[in-house]
Formats: sequence, structure tokens, C-alpha cells
Amino acid sequence: MTQQLNCILLVDDDEATNFLHTLIIEELQCTKKVIACDKAQKALDYLRAQQEEDYLRPDLILLDINMPAMDGWDFLDEYKKLDETQRAKIIIVMLTTSLNPDHEEKAKTYEEINGFRHKPLSVPMLKNLIKEYFEEE
Repeated sequence: MTQQLNCILLVDDDEATNFLHTLIIEELQCTKKVIACDKAQKALDYLRAQQEEDYLRPDLILLDINMPAMDGWDFLDEYKKLDETQRAKIIIVMLTTSLNPDHEEKAKTYEEINGFRHKPLSVPMLKNLIKEYFEEE
């Protein structure tokens, strides 16, 4: 891997999944910071908090679809409303257990979504994501 990412933002309501994914990210040592949000609204609040001292802009967001209150699609609709500086150069990958083929097709209609993968995150999957989106040829 060529360089560390600033931050990876996990958006998933399942605490065990966030814990597992954080361990995998830390094992790979590919980022300076991992932020795990168990609610989509918390992730949006983090993205809006650019002025805070410990803020690191995420390079990668791993977004679940099925969450209570605000699901992944609702998150994306709100994400589009953020200021350009709050969403600049962020790669968003849907990371889901959903086997519904309509979800993958729907993801293709969002220009904000860069990829669609099935859980769980693994070291090889994370390496591939970093290679695909962050390493220069």
C-alpha cells in the first residue's frame, strides 16, 4: 500500500459489524482514523463538523443500506445536500448483506456511490478497494 488514508467512516447500525470492520481496517493499517457511526444521522453530523479540532475528512465511507430511522438511501439523499467541501473526493461504497438485486441496480443510479460490495468486509476486499480507488497506476 502506498499511503495511509486520512479516515474511513463506517455507517452501520450493527455494533458487532462495526467492531469487526474496525479490527480489519486496523489490521491493514491503511488509515489514520476509523469512525464508526451506528446511525446515518451521526455520520452526516460528523461530515458537517469540519471545523472541529480532531476532524479528519473521510476518504472512504462504507455505507450499509438497511438501518432504522434513516437508511443508506436516505443518507445519500441528505449527503447530496451537503456543501461541496463536505463531500469532496469521498469514495462511497455500499457494504451490505442485502441480496436484493434491485438494491445493486438502485445503487448504480446514484453518482455518489462508487461501489457495491457484500458484507462482511475482509482484508482482501479492503485491499482491493484501496487499490481500485486510491492507488495511482
